[in-house]
Amino acid sequence: MHLNAYYPVDVVNGPGTRCTLFVSGCEHQCKGCYNQSTWRADSGILFTSEIEDQIIADLNCTRIRRQGLSLSGGDPLHPANLDAVLHLLNRVRNECQGKDVWCWTGYRFGQLTTEQQLVTNLIDVLIDGKFEQALASPELPWRGSSNQQVITLNCTK
Repeated sequence: MHLNAYYPVDVVNGPGTRCTLFVSGCEHQCKGCYNQSTWRADSGILFTSEIEDQIIADLNCTRIRRQGLSLSGGDPLHPANLDAVLHLLNRVRNECQGKDVWCWTGYRFGQLTTEQQLVTNLIDVLIDGKFEQALASPELPWRGSSNQQVITLNCTK
């Protein structure tokens, strides 16, 4: 997996103070996407165990308390990202007690593959659906267009 950006302190992409990871790779390529630089799966830098360790450390930091982890992109549920995202989320669930996980994807929740569902089983809130420029509104909480859903999932915390 490659990543486009990692923000160890973020107050925009989900509630509270969070760690936010923007992965690379998106097959949706929505018209009007604000993050086109993440579309290629090999854009950005390689996601390493050192970066993963840093995310876990940041989530557990007591100096700057984080509510959780946000995954965006690109698309965290892109097939090229599933193994690394699943590994990261298993570590978050095992090593970062009480942290929530939010994830943005262009895929529809009801159409996820079995492999994608393994990841969503570890997510608290999923924002699904492609960005539709004609349905865009800056007033929508946590989503860019009204076709997208904010879905609270029952994850295994």
